[in-house]
Amino acid sequence: MYGRSIEADPAPRRRRPAGEANGARILRAAEEMFATVGFAAASMSAIARKANVPKASVLYYFGSKEALYRGVLLNLIDLWRTATDVISEDADPAHSLAAYIRAKVEYSRLHPLASKIYANEVLHGAPHLRDYFVGELRRRVKDKARIIQGWVDSGKIRPIDPMHLFFVIWASTQTYADFEPLLAALLGRETLQSGDYDVASDTIVALVLHGVAMPAATAEASEVGNGGAARPKAEGMPQPVRRANPPGANRKPSRRRAKAP
Repeated sequence: MYGRSIEADPAPRRRRPAGEANGARILRAAEEMFATVGFAAASMSAIARKANVPKASVLYYFGSKEALYRGVLLNLIDLWRTATDVISEDADPAHSLAAYIRAKVEYSRLHPLASKIYANEVLHGAPHLRDYFVGELRRRVKDKARIIQGWVDSGKIRPIDPMHLFFVIWASTQTYADFEPLLAALLGRETLQSGDYDVASDTIVALVLHGVAMPAATAEASEVGNGGAARPKAEGMPQPVRRANPPGANRKPSRRRAKAP
């Protein structure tokens, strides 16, 4: 498993359109196997049985277990990479960031196992991803960071470090995949529900937009990803509270000097 990078190794074999369903089924089965038993214990035969396809089909589509592992990683990486397309020079910053955050949370909902495999790969030193990290990913993130820096320079958003903004968004959105059992337990559920991911999106969008926004369009932009319709208030979603000043807060200080004892 370890020692060769995702860019150094050949990609999974190309699939004909007619075989896309089989390929997707194999990837889903591989996600589950790699996430639950790990790379070493997952066998091609077991993956084939879970996907309900012959082992020969797995070898035809992916060639080897390492190629299948890379296929699982690349499938998720491609989704994350596509999500950044909304960040462009002529785009509205608030709408772009809100759409990006909502897409990342949705991928955590749809691909929690792949996200856990990715996190485990990184925790082990990213042997398959290191070249990708310092090559293609670094170039793409720096390109997007330059766009965000342009928003800063033109006064569209507050001065903020674009790279660390990405780190914060990644950490907050991928938590809902990588730590799903913990979050569900704290919320008193067996698993996270669809509404929990909606609340997560709303919360992260609100925090980020209020943290970076200069214009007053954050409320409208926070609805991106909901078809432009007003999102219903999520049960248990904390609402901002305007607190009254404590007694005496508005009282002018006295000019009378205190008597010396």
